[in-house]
Amino acid sequence: MSDTTGRGPTAVVLGASAAGLCAAAALAEFADVTVVERDVLPAGPEPRRGVPQARHAHIVWSGGVAALDELLPGVVGDIVARGGRLLHIMGDMVSRAPNEVWFRRFTRTRHRNLTCSRDLLDAVLRARVLADARITLLEGAVAAGLEGGPARVTGIRVDTGGGRERTLAADLVVDASGRGSRAPHWLRELGLPSVAAREVDAGLAYATRLYRAPGTTAATGFPVVNVQANPASPPGRGGIILPIEGGRWIVTLAGTRGGEPSGDSAAFLGFARALADPVIGELLEHAEPLGGVLTTRTTSNQRHYYEKSRTWPGGFAVLGDAAAAYNPVYGHGLTVAAQCALAVRDVLRSHPLAAPGTARRLQRAAARPVSAAWGLAIGQDALYPGAVDTPPRRTELLLARYVDRCVATGAGNPRALGALLDVMSLEKPPSRLFSPLDMLAPMLFGPRRPPLSGPPLSDAERKTAAP
Repeated sequence: MSDTTGRGPTAVVLGASAAGLCAAAALAEFADVTVVERDVLPAGPEPRRGVPQARHAHIVWSGGVAALDELLPGVVGDIVARGGRLLHIMGDMVSRAPNEVWFRRFTRTRHRNLTCSRDLLDAVLRARVLADARITLLEGAVAAGLEGGPARVTGIRVDTGGGRERTLAADLVVDASGRGSRAPHWLRELGLPSVAAREVDAGLAYATRLYRAPGTTAATGFPVVNVQANPASPPGRGGIILPIEGGRWIVTLAGTRGGEPSGDSAAFLGFARALADPVIGELLEHAEPLGGVLTTRTTSNQRHYYEKSRTWPGGFAVLGDAAAAYNPVYGHGLTVAAQCALAVRDVLRSHPLAAPGTARRLQRAAARPVSAAWGLAIGQDALYPGAVDTPPRRTELLLARYVDRCVATGAGNPRALGALLDVMSLEKPPSRLFSPLDMLAPMLFGPRRPPLSGPPLSDAERKTAAP
């Protein structure tokens, strides 16, 4: 370690998924970094066991797009050059909100979403991050436990297979190992108290199928089509068509308890047609499936409040899904991962990596983007039957109703939509929704346009999806 060997600071990152790679990129400005990954990573954009959710639809909100490009300048352009898309919100989207309002396709907002397959995004991140001379990858290795004591973590024990275990000494260990993180157990092993945690589980199940983009949609830049579930009318059912690289569509369907999609290929199209609006089913009529249906039920919102711990060891931080994992229907996981890494970088630019108190500062800084996404997710999911042990508080219900009004206002007013997207994109705090000029005035005084009666998909766009 830096204080005993005379070398520079060292850091270990657990996990080579998006959160771990972003964290490694941030840390490499200040330390030599080892990334520990249980999988052997593919050379290109291919699936791997450690990211089972990769087959489902993913987006990066504009707050995440900005964070990625600040952390790794030009990386978003690299993804676009390989077939990803930067989509204008709402100009390149056909979206039905949870309160059953269709958004008008305004083009005056500045927000952009990055869309591509998760395999492509991870491959570009891997190539870029692991090319850094200060970053070393240790593949096929499983983190077995923390070294050190309650005051300070000094490294990590790693099982490299065949019963072989080694210890990696480090000034900072960052757990970015995802939903399956062992951090709560490891901290108790060090003699630290249990960390407060919360789970909000809407009971959502996912079913995803890959299609060859029908007609000429691959060449014409077909919009994302999204029908969101309504918590006020359980079971909540929704779906999304996400055009991606290679002339393909990722189609993900979702439903909460009592309305879950199945893994039966023969039932997939029927479920899409039976959504509150049948537009997704209609568009799939002439699309060719590429393989079967993949399902998952690992979608609950789970958070550990590490930043609130009364005692926190030096030399340790928890980021990404290991700290807070969200219902993937909101698409915030990748954005939070990038923003947390930026928060780490910003703290380390003013506080030495190994200094007392730095690890606590890192954890608290990372909690800011975590809290923003958490509030948005549970504000909707807590309304589903069985999602929480106790009913939502009156204040939570009132806030959810107010957000519904913001959505309805933004659906028909570009100024209000801009304020709404500032919050949904994790660029601005929720207080932005109370802007007198951008939200309250349009909400109270209009001008009001009648709500759209159906999806704002043009006849020309529908024709491109025909055979």
